Amino acid sequence: MEKIDKLKKFFTVERIDGYIIPKNDDFFGEYIPAYNDRLKFITNFSGSYGFALILKKKNYLFVDGRYTLQAKKQSGKSFKIVTIPNKMPNDILRGKISIGYDPSLFTKKFLSIFFGKNRFLFKPIFHNLIDKIWKRKVIDNKSKFFLLPESSVSVKYYTKVKKINNYLKKKKSDYLFITASENNAWLLNIRGHDTKYSPIPYSYVLIDKNNNIKFFCDLKKISPSIKRNFKKTEFLDVSACIKTLLKIKGKKFIIDKNSCSYLFESIINENNKILNYDDPIYALKAIKGKNEIENIKKAHIYDGIALTKYLFWVKKNFDRKNITEIDASKKLFNFRKKNKKFKFLSFPTISGTGPNGAIIHYKATKKTNRKLKKGDIYLVDSGGQYEFGTTDVTRTISLKNSNKRIKDIFTRVLKGHIAVANFKIKKSTTGSIIDDSARKYLKQIGLNYAHGTGHGVGYFLNVHEGPHAISKRNKIKFQAGMVVSNEPGYYEKDKFGIRIENLVFVNGNKNKLSFENLTMAPIDKDLIIKERLNFSEKKWLNNYHNTVFKNLKNSMNKIEILDLQKACSAI
Repeated sequence: MEKIDKLKKFFTVERIDGYIIPKNDDFFGEYIPAYNDRLKFITNFSGSYGFALILKKKNYLFVDGRYTLQAKKQSGKSFKIVTIPNKMPNDILRGKISIGYDPSLFTKKFLSIFFGKNRFLFKPIFHNLIDKIWKRKVIDNKSKFFLLPESSVSVKYYTKVKKINNYLKKKKSDYLFITASENNAWLLNIRGHDTKYSPIPYSYVLIDKNNNIKFFCDLKKISPSIKRNFKKTEFLDVSACIKTLLKIKGKKFIIDKNSCSYLFESIINENNKILNYDDPIYALKAIKGKNEIENIKKAHIYDGIALTKYLFWVKKNFDRKNITEIDASKKLFNFRKKNKKFKFLSFPTISGTGPNGAIIHYKATKKTNRKLKKGDIYLVDSGGQYEFGTTDVTRTISLKNSNKRIKDIFTRVLKGHIAVANFKIKKSTTGSIIDDSARKYLKQIGLNYAHGTGHGVGYFLNVHEGPHAISKRNKIKFQAGMVVSNEPGYYEKDKFGIRIENLVFVNGNKNKLSFENLTMAPIDKDLIIKERLNFSEKKWLNNYHNTVFKNLKNSMNKIEILDLQKACSAI
């Protein structure tokens, strides 16, 4: 590739043997503006996670299991695709070599995990080499930040600031440097328009033990009303962040090791002490308040109405009209748009039929766009941002498919989904414990899937949010108020994909916890082998569908009511 050759010409000048390119920009968010997607520019890979390692003679693209197939299709001609954590960069690199990187785009934690502590010579290069070869127009986003309405908030910002203040005193720290924009959004109950799918206000916040706040951002995005709302807060341009940090000496800091760049960490560490504690906002943000949970429930009913009407439309029209994956995706967006509370999508819609459904994070393009046709199954994974909630739901539906093996696998995925939904949560329950239950019935016939079973979800924020998750390695204990996805699946390369995803929240108190469903949309009974479900599984499904019917019926027309009755009837 011409672009890669241009990049490698800088290796001699910079005296490096390789260069690493991440997906993220300097705010480390999941979704970034197209003009900052350096990884896509150099690799053609459009997934939301990955990084490239370009050496003098070979190019590698590292992705996790969600993206292996996609990466091979998009980047396989120029890059060797490596699935992590099965294989890591330090398994590939040999000898004493010099790897260049942009220190504003990587964390020390990242470099340590993926490349080891001492094996390679990392060379910070303070001008980004991709920017040297990528001439593009940087769009000046002028959209202002905004305050959440009172009705959308469970805890006032000053109460949250007080919690941070208490945390700093407890840990004997002078400062917390918050570099994850979503954490700043949570702390101050503000949102922004800096990414397409998350209401993120690009910013950094420095808060001291006396509740003084320095808020670094593009000052054009701060309205007078926002300034009036905050006490003891100084708004500074983002360019002032480095100067401010350089002036602080002899203090103790807590930083977010997941999003504080090597550049910032090095500046702080030069004259101060960094304490080995996490940004406490991740744990605080994970627990939704009662008001937030009630609002999230409303958002899911609105979302369920749109999705259910759409699923009925697909079932009735796929073999009568010429409907493609892109057409279907646009139709679903139009159904969501009818609700005035809907803001925008929470991630790019995955609309995949037949073999495209096997690509876990598939995005239909003009080249890959398939027609929905009889005999296939269709997977749609989508979500919306509402002013009081974030949704994420997957349904796999039959397009008059009669394949018994597909139905058997779908039923096993459903059994895993129900096992998670019914899991008896104890004080010590972590995502790694629950994950096994979701895979049990697939493993009985030697099948599995290459992604986690569930991820945390934000409150009108990121659709993927930690620290909790349902996955093999997650050790965070579940607590009341946490929202998580329940999404087992199965994917057969070049053939089909199956996933069933609901969002659930942890209900109850310390002594008695259980998952309660948030998502309201029927699960396709046409793909279920009823005899494979035991009594309690049938009971769960019937109860779930009964709840869906009650919540959605008043928003359906006469024909849709009949469709809903059929879709939600007992088995």
